[in-house]
Amino acid sequence: MGSINRFSQRLLPACLAEKCIINPITSPFRLTPSHRFRPALIPISKPATSNPNPFFTNRVTYSSSSSSTLVANAGWLMGFADKKPVLPEIVQVGDPVLHEPAQEVEPGEIRSDRIQKIIDDMIKVMRDAPGIGLAAPQIGIPLRIIVLEDTKEYISYDRADVTKAQDRRPFDLLVILNPKLKKKGKRTALFFEGCLSADGYRAVVERHLEVEVTGLNHDGKAIKVDASGWQARILQHECDHLDGTIYVDKMVPRTFRTAQNIDLPLAAGCPRLGVR
Repeated sequence: MGSINRFSQRLLPACLAEKCIINPITSPFRLTPSHRFRPALIPISKPATSNPNPFFTNRVTYSSSSSSTLVANAGWLMGFADKKPVLPEIVQVGDPVLHEPAQEVEPGEIRSDRIQKIIDDMIKVMRDAPGIGLAAPQIGIPLRIIVLEDTKEYISYDRADVTKAQDRRPFDLLVILNPKLKKKGKRTALFFEGCLSADGYRAVVERHLEVEVTGLNHDGKAIKVDASGWQARILQHECDHLDGTIYVDKMVPRTFRTAQNIDLPLAAGCPRLGVR
C-alpha cells in the first residue's frame, strides 16, 4: 500500500523547492508548483512511462530458493547507464494484481533476503513518489505487506485548518506484514482520497475514525497499532489494497474528479466533507 487531500494529493520531498505543494489521496500521497492548496491522502506518483520496446521486459524479479517467483515493475533500461539502484514502478489501475486478494507472507520467510528486499524497495518507492502509504500489490507484488509514514514536513505542505480537520499528526515509519484491521466505534469522516496507483484523480471516501491493526513487523515480531484520524484512514486505504480493493470501489458517487478540479464544489446531494 499506497494515494483525501494528501490522500487527495501526494507528498513533497524537501528537495523540491519553493511554492511546491502536494497535488491533491494518498493513498493515500507528489508536489507540483501551484497556487492551489489542498491536502491529499497519498501523494501523487510520477507520470507513468510506456515501454519503448515491447520485446524488453520491465519487471524486476524477487526470487527465492523455492520455485515461486514474484515480479515488480521497473524501468526496462534497468538503470545501467547511471548505475542507480533500480526501483519498481508503481502499478496503475487495471493491472490484475491491484484487483485480486494478496497472499499472506509465511512468518518463517519474513527475515529472508527476498522479503527484506521487497520491504526496502517499498519504503524507497513510497518516499520517492513521494507518498505516505504503499501496499505491496502497488509494486506488482501479491503479498500482504504495507508501509506508511507521515512527517511534520509533509504535513506542513498543507494548510493548518485542513490538517486539523483531518486530525492529521506525524508518525514514524510503520511496516506491517499480514495486517488484520478492526474498525472501532461508529464515527466516520468523509474526505477526498487519491492513490499512487490511480495517479491524477480524487474521490470522496467515507472511513472510520478509529481502527486497530495487528500483524507482524519487519523482524517477524507481533505488532499492534491503535490509530485515529488521518493515520486510521491511511491504514484502511492500504489494507484495502491487500484485498484487491482500491478507493474508487468505495467512493461516494459523483465525487470522482481530476486532481486539478479538487477545489470545485461537489454535486448537489453529495454529503459534506468532514466528521459525521
